[in-house]
Amino acid sequence: MTSPPNSQLEIPQITSFINPVLAFALLEMAMENFKQFLFALSAAVTVGFISIIFVLRWVFYFKEGLAWDGGLAEFNWHPVLIVTGFIFLQGIAIIVYRLPWTWKCSKLMMKFIHAGLNILAFIFAAISLVAVFDFHNTKNIPNMYSLHSWVGLAAVILYSLQLVLGVCIYLIPITPTYLRAAFMPLHIYSGLFIFTSVIATALMGITEKLIFGLKDPSYKDSPPEATFVNVLGVLMVIFGGIILWIATRPSWKRPSEQVLRSPPTNGGGSVGTKVSQQTDPIDPKGNGDARRRSGKLEDSGQVN
Repeated sequence: MTSPPNSQLEIPQITSFINPVLAFALLEMAMENFKQFLFALSAAVTVGFISIIFVLRWVFYFKEGLAWDGGLAEFNWHPVLIVTGFIFLQGIAIIVYRLPWTWKCSKLMMKFIHAGLNILAFIFAAISLVAVFDFHNTKNIPNMYSLHSWVGLAAVILYSLQLVLGVCIYLIPITPTYLRAAFMPLHIYSGLFIFTSVIATALMGITEKLIFGLKDPSYKDSPPEATFVNVLGVLMVIFGGIILWIATRPSWKRPSEQVLRSPPTNGGGSVGTKVSQQTDPIDPKGNGDARRRSGKLEDSGQVN
């Protein structure tokens, strides 16, 4: 009497038999998701660039341009660097893991890119703080008296703490895996919280600047500058909303390293990847549960 076939060989054969049947449906679903992602990403980048153009237009057309002389032109570095670095670059850093074109890169490489973008955003934010404090001190304007300044400084401090902890926990090889897994939900939540807080702080800042800066006509009279800057605020809100949407869609999350390394089945590239995620033909009996858990420790819940 012959022994029953090995299930580890049987399931991949069944999978490759099913693939031709499911290929069209799975491929169509994958293309639809990709198109949605591509639309959202294009919208985010477009709105982000328009926001940068708007803030540059604001400081060069309605204000005194950019300089480092202790005057208003030095203060203007503050909104320019906040919008460019602390909002746009931070937003891109949040979703960089979700770009399908980067999934062929190693996870370590993506960590360095993610950290590099965040460090650059922090440098922009730090320079913007130096500019505004120097302007205030030169003009004998009190520092840290408004809600905008309180929330803004708190956001920068939290961002620096998030950056330091992220580098220490996820880029130092000796960090225990269980610590990385335990910290990941907090890392994700705090990143999105800080990003949202920065946009809210920027909205408070531009409103405060318009109220204090516009005299004749005043802000309540809706002069062209007020309308223009209000549109800038709306653009920042839209950009933040799209980034949060991309970052919180489970279907757009970077697959685990095990799935990315799994060879596609006979059904084709993207279809094989989807089937491998569902059936795991490499370990059909579930004998690799511990290995999968350890492989997903950093990927589970990863919004980045």
